[in-house]
Amino acid sequence: MSAPPQAPAGTHRTLTGSLGVGSIVFMVVAAAAPLTVIAGTVPLGIAAGNGAAFPTTFALCCAILLLFAVGFCAMSRHVPEAGAFYSYIARGLGRAPGLGSAFLALVTYTAVQLAVYGYVGAVIDGLVQHWGGPELPWYVWSVVVLAVVGTLGYRHIELSGRVLGVLLVAEVAIVLVFDAVVIGSGGGSAEGLSNTFLVPSRFVSGSLGIAIMFAIASFIGFEATAVFRDEARDPQRTIPRATYTALILIGVFYTLSAWAVISAWGDTEAIAQAGADPGNMIVTTITNTLGPVGGDIAQVLLMTSLIAAILSFHNVLARYFFALGNSGALPARCGHSHPRHASPHVASLTQSVTALVFVAVFAIAGLDPVTQVFAWMAGTATLGVLALMALTCAAVLVFFRRSRVDTQPWHTLVAPALGLVGLVVCLYLTVSNFTTLIGGSPVLAAGIGAVLVVAFVLGAVWSRRRTPPPGPTAPAADAAVDAA
Repeated sequence: MSAPPQAPAGTHRTLTGSLGVGSIVFMVVAAAAPLTVIAGTVPLGIAAGNGAAFPTTFALCCAILLLFAVGFCAMSRHVPEAGAFYSYIARGLGRAPGLGSAFLALVTYTAVQLAVYGYVGAVIDGLVQHWGGPELPWYVWSVVVLAVVGTLGYRHIELSGRVLGVLLVAEVAIVLVFDAVVIGSGGGSAEGLSNTFLVPSRFVSGSLGIAIMFAIASFIGFEATAVFRDEARDPQRTIPRATYTALILIGVFYTLSAWAVISAWGDTEAIAQAGADPGNMIVTTITNTLGPVGGDIAQVLLMTSLIAAILSFHNVLARYFFALGNSGALPARCGHSHPRHASPHVASLTQSVTALVFVAVFAIAGLDPVTQVFAWMAGTATLGVLALMALTCAAVLVFFRRSRVDTQPWHTLVAPALGLVGLVVCLYLTVSNFTTLIGGSPVLAAGIGAVLVVAFVLGAVWSRRRTPPPGPTAPAADAAVDAA
């Protein structure tokens, strides 16, 4: 492996890299944790959502997010900052909502990373005991993973890209082999390949709202492509291509694999299995289809899928800290880059320490890593990301109406407006079913909602005290940026 490029002498506040479409796609698809979604979300969507029609829900959510991506990518050509939601919302809606969204994003992505730290600790503990190892507290394994991820996050981004590429290919490969065997054999039951997902009446049956809520949560991470703008090769082309590619790949993969899982059992039996043992359904299904060795491999790859997701979100969070450090919203040292690795090393260390503190708090409180840490934090992240994407759609509409730098109706008005409507509906369904999503009480649900609202308000108030906008916001300034 060749050494990463050196940062220019005296440069300590910029990031460098030559990430192409493939590398960025690996980053964001790994954040979505495809195998983890198939193992965790699909059984829940089948059992608590719309049953054997659940694969169609993935396709519907992918379509809504593609509408979001149209405006998101169109605006990316006019926003040179790498702050993603922060930069986009500030450009469109103003400085206060922009920094409010930045603080909300910090809470959101911290929550999703903590969710995966809890889950991976439980998964590793189960694997170690399965192979005859000692039983240790879940948080011991979480801290080991945290140390590995922190080390990779401290280094140049291209090292993380290579690691994520290997891990992602492995987890996707085992599921695609499973899909091919099920489809090639015509299904695993006398019913043959399921066609329920093509029946509209079955799609709207059951609890469609819960199904959409679980499905939309499975796409968290794809929107982070813009965070890597400073480290991308030709970002004006790379970021839009990576966004569309990642979203389409994730959507097709989820839809196809969920259909294969149902076809492996048959509609009726799949619903029964998902309700009886959702946590082990996918491993049992792969074992039945590919044999015991395939089941063991799937368990190992579930662990690496979670590690890949943590590494990806670590990189996203570090770049949010870095952008906010450079803007003045956080201490300036967070905006320093490593002179050799050209990485946001201070921001990376900051969020590693933050994660360590929260893991320690969860451990001291005696929380269960799956039913409490994972469920609560994943629910928090789902609500936060939906709110951020809806705000971004609104920002896109306002930005293009105000600046007039692009007047093509489809990607400056029609698609963002339709995406906003779809996201608002998804947000409403998530809020309505939030207690179910987190598996907790209404009081807990209200508390999580309050934390997200306070984070946004705190950022908005803080912006009026010390933070300049992330870039020029007047139409003339936007035109000047584009011309440059």
